[in-house]
Amino acid sequence: MICINSVAQLRIIKKFVFHTKNIALCKNHVLRILPSAGASYNSVCGLHSCPILLKRRKTMEERKLPKAYEVNQKSKGEIVDIWRNITMAELANVLQKDLDYVNDLFLGKVQGKHTPITDIKELHNAIRRSGRRMRIIGKVVETKEKTEEKDALPRPPAQKSELKPRPPIITVMGHVDHGKTTLLDSLRNSRVVDQEFGGITQHVGAFSVKLESGAEVTFLDTPGHAAFSAMRARGANLTDIIVLVVAADDGVMEQTVECIKMAKNAHVPILVAINKIDSPKADTENAEQMLLQHGIQVERLGGDIQAIHISALKKINLDQLTEALALQAELLEVGSDPTGPVEAVVVDSRIDPHRGRLCTMVVQRGTLKKGIVLVADTVMAKVRLMRDAQGHLLSEVKPGYPAEVEGWRELPSAGELVLQVESEKRAKAVIKFREDQKEMEKQEVDKVAILAKAEQHQLLYKERLELRRRSGRFRLRNQGPRKPESTPQDDTPTLHLLIKSDVDGTLEAILETLSTYNYPECQMDIVSYGVGAVTENDIELAATFKAIIYTFNVTCPPTLQQKAEAESVQIKHLNVIYKLVDTIKEDMNSTLPPKQVESLLGEAKVLQQFFINEGRKSVPIAGCRCEKGILKKSMQYRIIRNDLVIHEVK
Repeated sequence: MICINSVAQLRIIKKFVFHTKNIALCKNHVLRILPSAGASYNSVCGLHSCPILLKRRKTMEERKLPKAYEVNQKSKGEIVDIWRNITMAELANVLQKDLDYVNDLFLGKVQGKHTPITDIKELHNAIRRSGRRMRIIGKVVETKEKTEEKDALPRPPAQKSELKPRPPIITVMGHVDHGKTTLLDSLRNSRVVDQEFGGITQHVGAFSVKLESGAEVTFLDTPGHAAFSAMRARGANLTDIIVLVVAADDGVMEQTVECIKMAKNAHVPILVAINKIDSPKADTENAEQMLLQHGIQVERLGGDIQAIHISALKKINLDQLTEALALQAELLEVGSDPTGPVEAVVVDSRIDPHRGRLCTMVVQRGTLKKGIVLVADTVMAKVRLMRDAQGHLLSEVKPGYPAEVEGWRELPSAGELVLQVESEKRAKAVIKFREDQKEMEKQEVDKVAILAKAEQHQLLYKERLELRRRSGRFRLRNQGPRKPESTPQDDTPTLHLLIKSDVDGTLEAILETLSTYNYPECQMDIVSYGVGAVTENDIELAATFKAIIYTFNVTCPPTLQQKAEAESVQIKHLNVIYKLVDTIKEDMNSTLPPKQVESLLGEAKVLQQFFINEGRKSVPIAGCRCEKGILKKSMQYRIIRNDLVIHEVK
């Protein structure tokens, strides 16, 4: 067989090889022999006869007939709607099949439940294997109803006929050291104040008290220090009645004003308790006048707010206070629905070395029982045990009562809403949905920053483009060295620190206090923070960043203390928040480099200049007269002429 690439090659072969013109070129450029009497067998031996010779020529009538195209019949399979980057789980939902069936369609080429399918051809082949046809559409946007089905939401308000009486929740608020915890100790005959470090409350306490009248109330004890503003705000939003404690000797202070504003914003009734009336400097009338200046008008001054004069330490007039609380609670007619799923609010959370993650909460609706599944933000729990403030085990917790719950997978944040769900599977779905929502919100924030950066680059590009046009060049050469693509290293002194606290609420207060730091000469870098005792990972992290570990009301095991000493990691244990802040301030000051401070010792005036010979050198000498202070040979001297420094010498 001989292959011919062109007609010119065919003519050469006809003339010089076969000496005949009875040779033609078929469509696939293969030589074929035309019928001729002059062609011998030897001359055409070995030549290939093209299959085109077997075809019958069409007649003129057949050529004029239109071509009949054969059309493949369309598949009669079901049409399914597919969108780009569809995941395996979404495809299984569209096909109404399980994941194993979808994996078989892709012949094992795509793995993972949430893996997006980017190859459209593979997707098309998989749909054909299932006996269906695909139609590409935009991604299905879930409606609001479907979104609400994925999330766990509180129930609508209950009907008035369904409400049952519950204990009122009373929050005790006021300035630091005005006697809030002492008042609660007197009401429940305890000495909690003696157990507080520094004599001040640094946690939110929740406990039930049975008054002398027989009525039960739930008290929330809030810190009064300025750093615990968020804790006080949560207490104001959770409560039914606020008891505002004001010291008769100090009157209205900074945190007292803050508590008044919080109560007004939360629309919660206030009952004033003017404490420390047994103090020699007590002035109840002055305290009431100061309250009037901030919008609190007591009954004695013509208002409708009760003000009880008490002494929490000596238990003076406490019976009047309890009667006023019982009357106020009766007027409010507080009630809740004890049936249905549980709704509660997190008061605080902590890690116990023996019992694990614990969360103190106040039940607002439903009845909390052992074994139910709870969700708070993006954490879940299966209730293992419930205890009251005294540590006694509880079989159930009804609305209005606090409890410490065991069984949390992670620590919930203080102030989070706790909801009961049907099962652990449902809880995981809710957490997954909420995490996705947070990621989407984060992406929206990042998108704004990216667009702002892109706009900045676009403006810079337009400026360079305009400069290029003005200069008449098509390309500008870079002037000077190339700009660094990464941020240059900052040599500013930095204090690296790691915070460990006993409860989540206190950790929040510490971080809020540290966030107010703004001093450019020394930066603060919080490497990590968390709730619970110091761990081995904390020490390794601190050693890597050369950070100091500050612990608040938590301990460090002796073995880890030895490891910290071997790694040269400092661990500082503190139990009062203002002492913690002062310690961090001292460490910040020690991080700063020493400053050079100039001190003027003396002044002299040059009277005459002359030269002396030292060997072969001529040395200039200035004859001076000391006019102020003293002159020492070892000190630094500065020569000034016409208010300009011309030389410095030692």
